[in-house]
Amino acid sequence: MGNMLDYDKTYAEFKWDVPEYFNFSRDVLDKWAQDSDKLAIWWVDDNDNEVKQTYAGLCQRSRQLCNVLAEQGVKKGDVVVVVMPRLLEWWEINAACLRMGAVISPGTTQLTAKDLKYRFESSEAVCVITDEDIAPKVDEVRNECPSVKSFILVGSNREGWSNYEDLISGASDQFEAANTRSDDNAILYFTSGTTGYPKMTVHTQASYGIGHQITGKYWLDLTPDDLHWNLSDTGWAKAAWSSVFGPFNCGAALFVHHTPRFDIKKTLTNLEKYPVTTLCGPPTAYRMFVLEDLSKYQFKALRHVVAAGEPLNPEIIDTWEKFTGLKIRDGYGQTETVCLCGTFPCLEVRAGSMGKPSPGFIIEVVDDEGNILPRGQEGDIAIKVVPERPVGLFKEYWKNPDKTASSYRGNWYITGDRAVKDEDGYMWFVGRADDVILASGYRIGPFEVESALIEHPAVAESAVVSSPDEVRGEVVKAFVILAPGYQGSDELVKELQDYVKKVTAPYKYPRKIEFVEALPKTISGKIRRIELREKEWAKK
Repeated sequence: MGNMLDYDKTYAEFKWDVPEYFNFSRDVLDKWAQDSDKLAIWWVDDNDNEVKQTYAGLCQRSRQLCNVLAEQGVKKGDVVVVVMPRLLEWWEINAACLRMGAVISPGTTQLTAKDLKYRFESSEAVCVITDEDIAPKVDEVRNECPSVKSFILVGSNREGWSNYEDLISGASDQFEAANTRSDDNAILYFTSGTTGYPKMTVHTQASYGIGHQITGKYWLDLTPDDLHWNLSDTGWAKAAWSSVFGPFNCGAALFVHHTPRFDIKKTLTNLEKYPVTTLCGPPTAYRMFVLEDLSKYQFKALRHVVAAGEPLNPEIIDTWEKFTGLKIRDGYGQTETVCLCGTFPCLEVRAGSMGKPSPGFIIEVVDDEGNILPRGQEGDIAIKVVPERPVGLFKEYWKNPDKTASSYRGNWYITGDRAVKDEDGYMWFVGRADDVILASGYRIGPFEVESALIEHPAVAESAVVSSPDEVRGEVVKAFVILAPGYQGSDELVKELQDYVKKVTAPYKYPRKIEFVEALPKTISGKIRRIELREKEWAKK
């Protein structure tokens, strides 16, 4: 029996319940920790090392870390930047920050020194916790980031850094959780936009801590008996969705595979070997799964699989179902939200659709004036915020009131994505309203890639758009006008790609580069990326 048996009934009867004071670690994690044997995390690495961590153990380590951070000068409301692969410590740090009311700001391990400096400065972070791969990048910019006072290193020793384990082993495990208000800041994400550098998206104890009850219970369909595997990297909001708040709200255990790179065969082998019951992955992963011989594998425990990030093509859904008997259920949301729409377990899967609005949300497709459009017409995906603002919506773009204000239109929060709602209430994703590229589940702002390219001497000007790709859905393509004296060649393409990898995070590099004489522009001189993008997609 699933958590949602009748969509219409659940949707009609759902009510948010938000107390004035709420602390996720105290009110949720500690509750599950009362059963001292209850499993929270089953961690494995590529060499088959395994660690099983209980809720009780996780909570104890998080209290020790609270004492460590307090001693290092971290106070309620202070920002702690955490950049780490899938190490157990990552979950301890999340639990500790939430417990003491500090604001955790996770980042992907692909960040460069320049990215880190931008994050430290804009968030006024006081503490950074990372591993030996990232620490040298932090050291490159630490003199320019006076707000950061505490440098904690996981897994090794380095001059100028405190060792995580040394600090914790000497710390008391008694710590009274901060009596945080539901609307106190708890998490800070940097999200890429079309223009300018990433914006700071702030979530509260409630918006993710309570809001993700929807994600865990209804979309992931989790119970205290499940072992849930989320393939997302710890740097993305998807990790908060499916690796922290979704499963832990439901008392499920989390399966974690710590690996430097995504390996298809190893992933399928792990799905077969371990009793994973539910799986959450980006569409890219499923596209790669169905290229393998799935008849060789048997996923005995697996009962429910979901995908999010971009629509899935029907062939992928059919092939996966043919070999596993399971339908891939799509879900939709943003860094700014919890799960907004989903093909919940009781709903029929319609390939290419992201399902129906989540309980607790009124979601419509609206026009430029904020009027609800007739079914079947394309418009902006909007969340109703008047008279009642749904819990799972972010608080604001921090320190950017103009950007926050521009996300609202009348009684609606405008997601920036476009869709069509059909006669039966299913939502069909059309694309971004702006030029943000969604490649392999990553959100890439064209501006950041263009800014990197322009720093190379061979590039006079560039425009970056999404381009269709069989495996990844869409990839980054750059149109480049060369500076005088340079000739386009395969060698130059490779050189520019490597250059972008070095200057921005590697996942942002343009997989396709086309040398052109001119770029389409508006009267005011702005590049018309939409024109280039439409041409690319017309070739499909």
